[in-house]
Formats: sequence, C-alpha cells, structure tokens
Amino acid sequence: MTKFSLVRTLLFVAFVSVLALACSAPKELEYRDVRKMELKQLGFNQSTLNFELVYFNPNKFGLDLKKVDSDVYVDNIYLGKFQLDTLMRIPKNSEFVLPSSINIDMRNLLKNAAQLMFKKEVLIKATGTVRIGKSGLFKTLPFTYEGRQALSLFN
Repeated sequence: MTKFSLVRTLLFVAFVSVLALACSAPKELEYRDVRKMELKQLGFNQSTLNFELVYFNPNKFGLDLKKVDSDVYVDNIYLGKFQLDTLMRIPKNSEFVLPSSINIDMRNLLKNAAQLMFKKEVLIKATGTVRIGKSGLFKTLPFTYEGRQALSLFN
C-alpha cells in the first residue's frame, strides 16, 4: 500500500467516523404544554378540536417532522384520532409549537361523559407513530405519551 493510499484510507475512515457521530440517535422531544384549545366543528358523530402542543427539542441539531398518527384516550376511553401529515422543521435546542387537530368520536365521548364530568384531572394517553428525520432521511418510530391533565368544566 502506498503512502498516498494509506492517507486516503485514513481520511475516509475519519470522515465515516465523524458522519456516524453526527447521525447519532436523536433525544426524545420533551412535552411542555397544551394551549389555544378551540372547538372548530361540533357534530353528533364527530367533532374537531384544534389546539397547539408545545414541545422542546433538546438535540444540538434541527429535525424534520413529517407525519404523526396516533390514537388518543382520556381515562382509557377512546377520544379520537390525532394526525399530522405535513413537513415541519424543528429548530435545534429550542421550544416549538405543533399546530394540532383531533377528530373526536362524539358517540363514544357522550356515552362516557358522566364518568368524566366531575373529575378534576384526567389521564391523557396517546399511542402511535411519528415519522422524523434529518437531511431528507426519515424513520418511523413508535411513541406513547401518558400524563395527567387538569380538567375544569365548572370553574
């Protein structure tokens, strides 16, 4: 092996090592808050609720969010389907707002309304997949969120 090809091989190995480190697995996005809830459409079978989800990206690099597909439950009662199918750029190491909408199954919600009506807080659970990536390379990952949310119907 010549001196030139050895240097070229070492440079290639160094480049691949730097590339592998740069493409390390991203840290999970951190949920912060829900705000601006608005009932967009009210129907007997289905209603639409718009809101904003506030998250924090703890990564030292930006990410691209391409798709979210999830089922949402309130106290283990199916609320509806949450979907997002648009490309969103997430800045590095900062808070960002995810405009969101959920189609609510009104028949199931009304059937269980008495059970939820007088609670001060409810358990919100979402399970599904998210398609996230960087530089045009995307990966579909499963996710589960579970947390308590204050409920104030009569305040």
